[in-house]
Amino acid sequence: MADTEKKLTKAESAEQVKFKGKFTDAIGRRKTSTARVRLYKGSDGLIIINGVQAGKYFPEEELFSIINQPLKLAGLIKDFNISINIAGGGKKGQAEAVRHGIARALLKINPELRALFKVKGWITRDARKKERKKPGLKKARRAPQWAKR
Repeated sequence: MADTEKKLTKAESAEQVKFKGKFTDAIGRRKTSTARVRLYKGSDGLIIINGVQAGKYFPEEELFSIINQPLKLAGLIKDFNISINIAGGGKKGQAEAVRHGIARALLKINPELRALFKVKGWITRDARKKERKKPGLKKARRAPQWAKR
């Protein structure tokens, strides 16, 4: 029976990990996405998003690099285990919400990083959303085609 049991590697068992101990939390938002971020002191550098490893949740390299930007800039990639819950929006909006949340949580830990993050624009909440559709129009501002006769 031991032969048939699947032995979990460190990466696969990370999905089942519940981080313990004190944490620093923050909320990041972008468009309609909301990310609740918790930073735990730890040397593994694991990032768990909605119970799944970050590499599996964001398989695209561009999106995965977006969530790591604040950690790389601060030089703290392997210093924290990160637990993230995301709701709403699309993948790119979610990735940018995670970046916003991680940047805010890192500021709570080290306020000296504010100048670095401010220049990059990661502290400011990007409030741009899709404009609502108005009656009589095809989209938010697109009017039906005009016909003379």
